[in-house]
Amino acid sequence: MEEAIKRVQTIIIRPPDSIYQAHGQIENGSFDGRWHFAFDEYYDRDYSHFGTLRVFNDDTLSPGATWPLHPHRNIEVVTYCAAGEFRHADQDGEGGILLPGWVQHTTVGAGMWHSEVNNRPDEPMRFIQMWFVPAAPDLEPSVEQKTVEKSERTNRLLPLVSDEEDEALPIASEATVSSCFLEKGHSISCELGIGHGCYIYVLEGGPIELDGKELPALGAAKVIGGAEITVRAAGDAELLVVTVPLTAGNAAQR
Repeated sequence: MEEAIKRVQTIIIRPPDSIYQAHGQIENGSFDGRWHFAFDEYYDRDYSHFGTLRVFNDDTLSPGATWPLHPHRNIEVVTYCAAGEFRHADQDGEGGILLPGWVQHTTVGAGMWHSEVNNRPDEPMRFIQMWFVPAAPDLEPSVEQKTVEKSERTNRLLPLVSDEEDEALPIASEATVSSCFLEKGHSISCELGIGHGCYIYVLEGGPIELDGKELPALGAAKVIGGAEITVRAAGDAELLVVTVPLTAGNAAQR
């Protein structure tokens, strides 16, 4: 019975034009966003969360733009820089700079004010921010980050932030965020335990193939169940893969 459960798998493709697109004015500029799950004015009952993954935003800030200081509480935040220079600043002005491929983890816990800043006045900055449900409330706030070379994630799934993987930044949530630069013709496999699923996003390039289903640049896929998923690149592709546990209710969300 257990083996039969592991073999059952559902792949739900999200074409780029099906992902909510936002635009607005912020301090010193503007932003363009692709919001994958319910956020701010965007609500979609079918995409309110995916397991412990609550928010997955792909935002681009114009040169010099700043998302002003704002408060959060009781979320685990993972920020991935896709282009330009990202700078994080908290209420004390402290933070860090991320370059493309680098990652930062923040435990907001008992409460924190922070801002997201395009550190360059002459070019746009693109970052992916993910929020996860924390394992416990009111944790001590903390921020740490990790530099990643492209060679480290070429043709392999590199854990960036995880509650299980030793080489990754720790997170106080059941989740693993991995990155990969997958060259044309190469493939990787993502292992999924019973009751787990993964969310795959093509940041750029591609397309990729998921067990025969094609996923282009800026497309995403929810993978529910199965022992593993094989990803093959029909063109060079930058990927983010989030692996999380799913309850029966989460898995039912299509």
